[in-house]
Amino acid sequence: MHVVRYLLRPSIIPAWSAVLFVLLMIGFPAEALSASIRGLSIWWEVLFPALFPFFVISELLLGLGIVHFFGKILDPLMRPLFRIPGIGGFVVTMGYASGYPVGARLTAQLWEQKLINRSEGERLVAFTTTSDPIFLIGAVSVGFFHNVALAPVLAAAHYGGGLIIGLLMRFHDRKAEATLPAAAGSTGGKSSTNGKRKSRLSEAIHAMHFARLMDGRKFGVLLQDAIQAALRLMIVVGGLVVVFSVIMELLRQAGGIQVLAQGIQSLLSLIHVPPALSDAVVNGIFEVTLGARSAGAAVSSGLVHQAAIAAFILSWGGLSVHAQIASLLSHTDLRYKPFLIARFVHGCIASCLIYLLWGALGPAL
Repeated sequence: MHVVRYLLRPSIIPAWSAVLFVLLMIGFPAEALSASIRGLSIWWEVLFPALFPFFVISELLLGLGIVHFFGKILDPLMRPLFRIPGIGGFVVTMGYASGYPVGARLTAQLWEQKLINRSEGERLVAFTTTSDPIFLIGAVSVGFFHNVALAPVLAAAHYGGGLIIGLLMRFHDRKAEATLPAAAGSTGGKSSTNGKRKSRLSEAIHAMHFARLMDGRKFGVLLQDAIQAALRLMIVVGGLVVVFSVIMELLRQAGGIQVLAQGIQSLLSLIHVPPALSDAVVNGIFEVTLGARSAGAAVSSGLVHQAAIAAFILSWGGLSVHAQIASLLSHTDLRYKPFLIARFVHGCIASCLIYLLWGALGPAL
């Protein structure tokens, strides 16, 4: 009896899952190889050229002190709205511009440099993990839905939902202390609006200069370190994409995907969403690209419902992205659970916003 209880412990489940997938790989070797090649192709042809430059640039900006400059400028805005230091404004900009998992990568770096604490990092990574505009517009709206007019409502729902999550996350861990801002420079007794602006700009420049001096690396060394760090991270991202591609294919071969799809169909029926979109939801649970493509292909379900499911998938991110985020956070004390909850809530909010904004921003039918 004790042996059975031990084998059913939650901590043992990952071990049994690994054994199961090894057996499935033995049973379906050709399918596993094909899925692995497909995942590798996605990483090399899409993710590597899209993410690698942003990873290198983010490393350079941190070393050059640019992040500290924006942190000083944005501090009066970010603290009251999101309860994070102004330096988080840079993460928001980069995360929204370059997509997942750049926001998590920058958040982890800020934590490592002790510029944010655990609570602030958890708030920050919760609402900066979004799709990049190129993927949302080019791949999803144009490539999968063949309708560029869908981009405004999809972007408004996805990014607007992310900002709402940011506002909600300010209540996360409310008793946690805030990271103290850097010491403010003297304003020289100026009380005018122009004087305050000059003081804020001067403090930002001094913060950037001080950060550069503290880093101390020559630009050539900084560039080399940035490329090496970006390559290491890209290898991790590629490995996770390949692994999840294989897992999805093995579950499909074993019938697990079909069982999950039936459960999703019942849930969609309860909320009056066409059950035909269940395949898109199932695929999107695991991988965002496959889920968005399936949503675009379900043309008989109605465009507004397709867009709502696509918004949910983009905001949820897929377990492949979740694994990347968990890997990045594993070197910090930031917890994964708040991120998981925020992703699901973001997906629900984004879907609701599609229906609310459809009349104003949706494409004319």
